[in-house]
Amino acid sequence: MENHSLTRQIGEKLKKLRLENKLSLDQLSARCSVSKPMLAQIEKGASNPTVNTLWKIANGLGVSFTAFLDEEQPIIKKVNRNNIEPLIEETGKMKVVPLFPMEPGKSFEAFYITLDPGCEYHSNPHPDGVEEYLFVEEGTIRLDLDTYSYTITEGESLRFTANYPHCYRNPSGGLCKAMMIIHYPSSIR
Repeated sequence: MENHSLTRQIGEKLKKLRLENKLSLDQLSARCSVSKPMLAQIEKGASNPTVNTLWKIANGLGVSFTAFLDEEQPIIKKVNRNNIEPLIEETGKMKVVPLFPMEPGKSFEAFYITLDPGCEYHSNPHPDGVEEYLFVEEGTIRLDLDTYSYTITEGESLRFTANYPHCYRNPSGGLCKAMMIIHYPSSIR
């Protein structure tokens, strides 16, 4: 990518991130200790920011340094879970297919999971603010969450705050299939 194009890309990303955070140039300037005129020049693609300046802006916005360098993702992304190699937990009884991994600017991940009969998968607590959404397509999942237990069957869904130890169990004699979305607070993006 030539420098002029990179300067323009950084400017466009900066403006997009600033607007997504509902910040004026003055507010962003106060957050990152970069002058308002400099921020305006960067957004217009008229100034090539230094690495130090980009770090200040990234810290002020709470994003990674590479957020300004990432290429735009297409507005449509089609995946076929049959073409994605699953992640398999130690006992081999739970398979996780990452359908939509975390991407810059996104606050969620989506997975397709299968649990063999008798599967027990224990998960450590996630950071505060993380939520899991579970959609059972086939079979039964028993979710043990802290001191509570919930049974979710085909067609049912459950949302829970995941900052507690939790365990996914398949108590049935058949395969369980489910979709899972993990939503992260903005501080984890």
